[in-house]
Amino acid sequence: MAKGFAKSLRDSLTRTRNTVFSRVAGLLGASEITEETWDRLEELLIRADIGVSTTVYLVDRLRQRARNEAILQAGDLQKALREELRALLPDASPLNLRGREQDVVLVVGVNGSGKTTSIAKMAHRWEQMNRRVLLAAADTYRAAAVEQLDVWAKRVDVDIVKGPQGGDPGAVVFDAIQAARARNKDLVIVDTAGRLHTQYNLMSELQKVHKVAEKKVDGAPHETLLVLDATTGQNALSQARHFQEAVEVTGIVLAKLDSTAKGGMVFAIARELELPVRFVGTGESLDDLAPFDPDVFIEGLFD
Repeated sequence: MAKGFAKSLRDSLTRTRNTVFSRVAGLLGASEITEETWDRLEELLIRADIGVSTTVYLVDRLRQRARNEAILQAGDLQKALREELRALLPDASPLNLRGREQDVVLVVGVNGSGKTTSIAKMAHRWEQMNRRVLLAAADTYRAAAVEQLDVWAKRVDVDIVKGPQGGDPGAVVFDAIQAARARNKDLVIVDTAGRLHTQYNLMSELQKVHKVAEKKVDGAPHETLLVLDATTGQNALSQARHFQEAVEVTGIVLAKLDSTAKGGMVFAIARELELPVRFVGTGESLDDLAPFDPDVFIEGLFD
């Protein structure tokens, strides 16, 4: 990971580190391990929004290691905790964006999650990597969503294909892929409707958009990225499960990580959803999108 991205990712964890993990580090100081140590550790991990299930798993693993490895000092337990946290974050394979004639990325998520801004940041990032990006405004149900994406497209200086308000999202995707071929664009990023994830119609529309992309480009969508708002903590996991049922989500974009002390939810995402975190939102500017690096993430929690 580039040095600038690594610093950006570490900086985005300031609230999580200062609010929770500095206390974890303090707890796992030089004192002996007592039953109170385990209770306090469990409480702190839950406060970091690691989630009850993943917290219980971690504490059980640490108790087992303490027995097997004769760990008596809490200071030695911190190293074991780092190792167990890192083990929850497997190294992800590279994004399936291989420079085909057209690569298609479907972006899903509820309204307010930071989806549109994240799309703009990804478009900006990939343009800087010499990809020729075109945006598809397939959230036709909200005029504001199309207008917002249009504003970002102009700011990033990329093409955009829009449809009429209330129009068929699948038709927008169809037209966008056609336009990409005509304009020699090699990466299509599709914004999708983000109404409440409990609404069946939304999930039905997502499946339709998915099928249109698949028919137009072999293997598309090549990535389906779910944008989650880090400030919502465990609620985001419930959203993710609904989206996974509707479309084959391939990765997570964790928006607004810099605005929350709930950065521990990354571990719950990895363990409970078995999905890689691909990008992390680290601020409000176009450059504030860091590729996720597990080692940098762990360091940023403690250091």
